[in-house]
Amino acid sequence: MAIPITVLDCDLLLYGRGHRTLDRFKLDDVTDEYLMSMYGFPRQFIYYLVELLGASLSRPTQRSRAISPETQILAALGFYTSGSFQTRMGDAIGISQASMSRCVANVTEALVERATQFIRFPADEASVQALKDEFYGLAGMPGVIGVVDCIHVAIKAPNAEDLSYVNRKGLHSLNCLMVCDIRGALMTVETSWPGSLQDYAVLQQSSLNSHFEAGMHKDSWLLGDSSFFLRTWLMTPLHIPETPAEYRYNMAHSATHSVIEKTFRTLCSRFRCLDGSKGALQYSPEKSSHIILACCVLHNISLEHGMDVWSSPMTGPMEQPPEEYEHMESLDLEADRIRQELMLTHFS
Repeated sequence: MAIPITVLDCDLLLYGRGHRTLDRFKLDDVTDEYLMSMYGFPRQFIYYLVELLGASLSRPTQRSRAISPETQILAALGFYTSGSFQTRMGDAIGISQASMSRCVANVTEALVERATQFIRFPADEASVQALKDEFYGLAGMPGVIGVVDCIHVAIKAPNAEDLSYVNRKGLHSLNCLMVCDIRGALMTVETSWPGSLQDYAVLQQSSLNSHFEAGMHKDSWLLGDSSFFLRTWLMTPLHIPETPAEYRYNMAHSATHSVIEKTFRTLCSRFRCLDGSKGALQYSPEKSSHIILACCVLHNISLEHGMDVWSSPMTGPMEQPPEEYEHMESLDLEADRIRQELMLTHFS
């Protein structure tokens, strides 16, 4: 006797013939506290994402009963903020783990498509001057328009023979280059560099390097730590300060650069898929880099909506490869002259 078996088609659920949706979960049916605890964001923020991404998540096909944009966004936020495809997460919104995975892919690509809308350097002179004023007000470091650093995000091994993603800790990772402003808003994000590359090599090959080498921000500079070479547009700390002015310069540099360190901690605390606590991202390097970028887009959108970058709970230090780099000695005489002049003018 043949037994009928119903096969659940995830593509059918996601897209749908006639564009009808499965409304398994209603935002209005739950409390704000529940949304924050399960998905990490408040109701109005989620509504904004539905409006922003809805068209991209409602692509018509010949299949039926699509998962609504609202449900897809909740599934993705659940993964980004928890770091796993937990059964309870899918049960809460009424979809399988397989469907959750597809939702994450859809929402991730929709956010990546909008990355340049939310992650960018200011273009007008007034905004650039405002950056300088804000950074100067923090610790007295003049001319700064951003702080730069790299962060490793663990990924699964692409294959047994590819060692380009193995970092100094012996783990597979992507080494992500980021620049932020004083609020922690990200102005540059490059997420596709393999973990074996040291920070200075990532910067040297980056679009950020090309941007500043072309002289796009004259009379301005970024601050970077000792893992980078001193450049005319990148001020690094002195390896062994000797004079009072050099000590004051290093102290101001450290206080200012700490902004991006706090931003990294907040980013990994809010988006637990990045912090390694639930294991490495189980995706290819390309897909993993897109997930990281999507989280960065959400980070900036949350700032635009008044969610303080420092307000996320810090649950402990993020797992990072140990800082074992050698101090990068200056090979740029002009950059060294600029730094000496900076210390003489502002820190003597």
